[in-house]
Amino acid sequence: MLIGHIKEIVRHPVKSFSGESVKKTNIMEYGLYGDRSHAFLDDTRKGKFLTITQFPEMVTYKARFAGEESMEQYPKVEVITPEGKVMNWEDEELREEIARKSKRNISPITYTPARVPLGAIEEEHIQLVTDASLMKLKDIWGKTDVDYRRFRPNLLISLQEKIPFIEEEWFGRHLKIGSEVEIQLKRHCERCMIITVDPENADRDASLLKTVVKERENHFGVYASVIKTGQIHLGDEVVLLRCRV
Repeated sequence: MLIGHIKEIVRHPVKSFSGESVKKTNIMEYGLYGDRSHAFLDDTRKGKFLTITQFPEMVTYKARFAGEESMEQYPKVEVITPEGKVMNWEDEELREEIARKSKRNISPITYTPARVPLGAIEEEHIQLVTDASLMKLKDIWGKTDVDYRRFRPNLLISLQEKIPFIEEEWFGRHLKIGSEVEIQLKRHCERCMIITVDPENADRDASLLKTVVKERENHFGVYASVIKTGQIHLGDEVVLLRCRV
């Protein structure tokens, strides 16, 4: 059954930095190509990453791949600072700036195109939200708009029938995206303080999280795992398959 199409594809080359919207990408076994493939380890917390939770201003740094996707190695990662300066991921100046601002000792880590461990993404392979659920949340929250980037999804799906939170009824079922990719919807995404951070300026508004906790049992968006890899494109049809695991 056709349920809609892909409205946005977003990958985050650097964990907790703002991501990039792309017109197409490969879906790997771990999720979108290069998603959360570069990160900073928080040396003050053994085995943990530095994230927006510890340093909200991370979201004002924008990361993008500068070049074509390759299975051999990642393209160069460019980072645009809040002041508009362009740096490369490898620049020691970038690490020093993030360390100074976050007041933490950090170490950069980079995974390979063939394998990004689940630990870097921390939950599942892919997170998705729907336009109908965003519109309903805006009404519930009572603000003029809800920027989908607050929720850091990989896929924003535009539904044919604008039924809010219908995606939560599809757990265990598969979605086919375009002609190749298949994913399985797994479970709710439980939210944290990250959604309170404005992706444009890092300003905080705790009322959004309070609303999601009160009205949605702290759930918004869903997680999915990759069943079949391949390439997806902006505008691809999304089909709900009959099978349920």
